[in-house]
Amino acid sequence: MFGRLSDLARQGLFLLDPETAHGMSVAALKSGLLPSCSVPDDARLAQTVAGIRFPNPLGMAAGYDKNADVPDALLRLGFGFAEVGTVTPKPQAGNDKPRIFRLTADRAVINRLGFNNEGHAAAHARLAARRRDGGIVGVNIGANKDSADRVADYVAGIERFSSVADYFTVNISSPNTPGLRDLQARESLKALLDAVLAARREAVVRAGRSLPVFLKIAPDLTEEGLDDVAAEALSHDLDGLIVSNTTLSREGLADRRHASEAGGMSGAPLFRLSTAVLAKMRRRVGPGLAIIGVGGVASADDALEKVRAGADLVQLYSCMVYEGPGLPARILRGLSGLLDREGAGSIGELRDARLAHWAAMKL
Repeated sequence: MFGRLSDLARQGLFLLDPETAHGMSVAALKSGLLPSCSVPDDARLAQTVAGIRFPNPLGMAAGYDKNADVPDALLRLGFGFAEVGTVTPKPQAGNDKPRIFRLTADRAVINRLGFNNEGHAAAHARLAARRRDGGIVGVNIGANKDSADRVADYVAGIERFSSVADYFTVNISSPNTPGLRDLQARESLKALLDAVLAARREAVVRAGRSLPVFLKIAPDLTEEGLDDVAAEALSHDLDGLIVSNTTLSREGLADRRHASEAGGMSGAPLFRLSTAVLAKMRRRVGPGLAIIGVGGVASADDALEKVRAGADLVQLYSCMVYEGPGLPARILRGLSGLLDREGAGSIGELRDARLAHWAAMKL
């Protein structure tokens, strides 16, 4: 029944422009209209990553719940963790509309939202009001477009959310804030990580618990750029990487109507590139650093392939636009079946099984 209802709801949402449809889906989750999903209680799917015990490896990526409106409703869909944001110190409207485009033939999305969000204060108030033991919620932090000191904006995010976040993601890889990706350059990245991780050390003392920090990178880095990111990640006490954000590439798209729109592309066409970059980063950082794989995940096979390419955890977002809110539960049931087939005692046993295959791909 849930699958049929979600299919009907998705068909209705596709009659609306993408941003209106997104707003309505958040409102539906907030109202409780969407029921919880039944997911397998499979201990083989649990993972301890960066000191956190995740009940399963599947998370909702940042970008859907920008203002921390519905993290617990997302967890009830079956996700093992939910990431809210990107949130900036001051509220900002983002770029002009229209700024989200569905490429239905490609099962892709292009967006140029530009970190539209209600700011730190609003998101913090919502997270402070939820039960701390209600599930794992990460906070994705960014910088305001007009900021005079972007590094200070990230530090402010650590300071503001240290009492309510289970982990942080430092987002320097959105293509929709001019100059933001420049922070991935080695000297800029060093200065950013120095400041953010110093703020984290102070926040850990105040919070009395660990506060893992992940760095979210773009899929459009060169091999040399990946070298630089890996070197800085390993020289700092960073907890992990998220690979990857949206891409500027438009290679192989069938939908020519929207392919020329500016912004970052996500969804099914991103799978190959993001998985190759994931494997290349795993090769560079070694087995110890946590990696969350994101980009084009629409099935249990996709999720497991991210793990085989080197991911400890997996996130999705855009593919749920096409697959509906039942997707997380379907993926988790599928993963249990795949582990049965592989005879694996845990999903972690399959990590890196196809690392060589994906790391050899040309960018």
